Amino acid sequence: MTDFLVVGGGIAGVSAAAHLSPLGSVTLLEMEGSLAYHTSGRSAAMLVENYGSAGSRPLVRASRHFLQNPPEYAVDADLLAPRPVMWVADPGGFDQLTAIAEKGQSNGAGSVLLNPDAALDRMPLMDPDWLAGALLEPSGADIDVASLHQAFVRIARHHGAEIITGFGVTTIERNGSRWTVIADDSRFDADVVVNAAGAWGDAIASMAGIDPIGLQPFRRTAFMVPGDSQYADLPMIVEVGENWYLKPDGVQILCSLAEETPQPPQDAKPQMEDVALAIDRINQATTLDIRSVNSQWAGLRTFAPDRDLVIGEDPTAPGFFWLVGQGGIGIQTSPAYGGLLAALATDSALPEELENAGVEPDRTSPARFR
Repeated sequence: MTDFLVVGGGIAGVSAAAHLSPLGSVTLLEMEGSLAYHTSGRSAAMLVENYGSAGSRPLVRASRHFLQNPPEYAVDADLLAPRPVMWVADPGGFDQLTAIAEKGQSNGAGSVLLNPDAALDRMPLMDPDWLAGALLEPSGADIDVASLHQAFVRIARHHGAEIITGFGVTTIERNGSRWTVIADDSRFDADVVVNAAGAWGDAIASMAGIDPIGLQPFRRTAFMVPGDSQYADLPMIVEVGENWYLKPDGVQILCSLAEETPQPPQDAKPQMEDVALAIDRINQATTLDIRSVNSQWAGLRTFAPDRDLVIGEDPTAPGFFWLVGQGGIGIQTSPAYGGLLAALATDSALPEELENAGVEPDRTSPARFR
C-alpha cells in the first residue's frame, strides 16, 4: 500500500515523486528499463521565459527559483548556465518579432528588439543578406537535463520513495476508495494515482476507465553538427516561425527542423529528410555551411488539444491526477508543476513561489476537457 503511485519515470514523474515524497509514501513505476528513456532524455532544454502557453509561462517563472537554488544534496553542479536566446527573422518574418516581443514584455522576460547590425554583433554566424532583425532574451539559460532529472530522483529517494523500472502498467481499477494497479504481474494499491506517462497518458487513463483527453504526440528530430569552441557562448537561435533552431553545444552545434509530425506513442526515430531540410534552411540563414552530421535522434512532444498543460484531479475519477501535455516546455516548468501537483493532490496551499509567479491551477486543470 502506498499513498501516491506515479506512472512514468520521465521528468514529470520524478518531479511529482520528489514533491510528493515529503508528504507521504510514494511508488513510481516506469515501463522502460531506465528512467527518462523517451522525451525527457532527448530535449534541447532551455529556460526561456518568453515561450509557451498562457498556463505554462507562470510555471516557467516559478521554476527559476529551484533551478537556481536546488537542495545541495540533490546536485553535483549548477543546473543552469547562462545562454541568451535570439529569435531571428528574414524580411518576410520580421512582423512576427513584434508579437513575440509584446508577449515577452507582458511576461517580464526582458526581451529586446535588435536591428540587423546589433543582431550580427551578438550572433556573427548569421548571414547578413538573410537577416532582417532579431529579438534577444538575455535571461535565457541552458538546463542540465540529466542533472535536473537526477536531482528529483535524489530528493524522492531521500524521502523514502520507491522507484521501480521495467514495470509496464497493464491494469488500473478503482477498489473502494483506493486504486489498484497491476504492473508486471505485481499489485500496487494507492490512495492516489498520478498519470505522468507522457505520450502514453491517454492509454493509462483508458486502463482506469477514464475518458482520454485527446493527447497528441508530435515527433521532433534533432542532430549535432561540427562546431567550434569559439561558438560556445553564442546565443541559441530560433527562427521566428519556428522553422528551425540551433544552439552551440561545446565544440558541436545542436540543430533541429523544429518540426511537429503527428505519430502514435512510440520510440521516435529521426528522419533523414527532416535533417536534410533543416540543414538547407540553416545554411540559407547562416554562414555555417553544414556538410556533415555527427549524430541524430528524435523525441515526442505531447500536447493537449488546447496546447496547454494538464495538471490536476480528473473530476470524473477522484484520486486520479493528470500530469501530462507538457509539449516542448516540460523540462523548464518541471520544478513548478511538481509543486502544483503535490499541492492539489494533498489539498494544500500553493507554494509561495507559485503564488508569486501568478500560477492559476484552474488554467491547467483537466476539468476544462470534461
